[in-house]
Amino acid sequence: MSRETLKTLFHPFLTDVLPMPGKGKRYLFLGAEAGEARPAEFEADIDCIQSQRAQFLKLQSTGATVRPDIAGSDYDGALILAGRHRAENENFVAEAMHRVKPDGWVVIAGSKEDGIQSLRKRLHGLGLQPEHMPKFHGVAVWVKVPSDPQPVAEALSAREVLVEGRFHTAPGMFSHERIDEGSEMLASRLPTDFDGNAADFGAAWGYLSAMLAARAPRTASIDLFEADYAALEAAKQNMSEGYPAMLARFHWHDLVGEPVKSKFDLIMMNPPFHQGRAAEPGLGQAFIRTAAASLRPGGSLMLVANRGLPYEAVLAENFKSHGETCRNARFKLLWGKR
Repeated sequence: MSRETLKTLFHPFLTDVLPMPGKGKRYLFLGAEAGEARPAEFEADIDCIQSQRAQFLKLQSTGATVRPDIAGSDYDGALILAGRHRAENENFVAEAMHRVKPDGWVVIAGSKEDGIQSLRKRLHGLGLQPEHMPKFHGVAVWVKVPSDPQPVAEALSAREVLVEGRFHTAPGMFSHERIDEGSEMLASRLPTDFDGNAADFGAAWGYLSAMLAARAPRTASIDLFEADYAALEAAKQNMSEGYPAMLARFHWHDLVGEPVKSKFDLIMMNPPFHQGRAAEPGLGQAFIRTAAASLRPGGSLMLVANRGLPYEAVLAENFKSHGETCRNARFKLLWGKR
């Protein structure tokens, strides 16, 4: 989310199109991000919701009141920063409908790439009569909470997905509708005789951890590290339901910005390589460096990556030996040995 779109969110208040909330008012801010866009005259208390660990820490460092999950009710209004997942944006609106008082304002901002115009049309189709204002390369959209918000909230609420009848996921999570092909490729090569301590870096909703537990039931423990709070909660459910005997520990963690304090015998990962919509190989390279620092001597890294991503040099810099196990038309499996 660009800083410009954060400014877009507050523009209707700054131009007196919407009344500036004063002291004693309470606003919910869904998808909140840190920035300097809030006008000094916007004196309402803001409860920020941010499930991504790095953004959560940025907000926390500014002194904001922030949680990773949604709580509370009877808010006077809500702010929403739209993102690239349509169903997640709609679910934010549904949550606002549940938690804001009738006649309270729900203000949403996003860019064209965030689908803000289609969201506006969706709200209009539900009878909410949204108004809008373009500014700072984005669009602000606002609606009033109706006296009976339940039909709108029900129509917009995200539905849990059950992948292959056993993995709980939800919109906004990585590969929430199906098992990622790269992860599936890596899972097929996980060891069957492993009995040490493993870690799953960027665990998402826990697929690789579940596959290691299935293939190597003598694994001593699996530590799951994930920056998306909601995905980590899904991973907890998937591991507890599918592999209750496996010792699993869960860490809401930014692997780029926060150190890992434990050491492992095996680290597996399908590292992220996008920052927003832009390809950013540096993210995966940072994951590899963190993995190297988190392995015991003799420990192994197993990772899957898109074929074109330049990970071999960073593997060479951080591991005693490294190589490629196999590849197909889209992915390659890489390994490193400490």
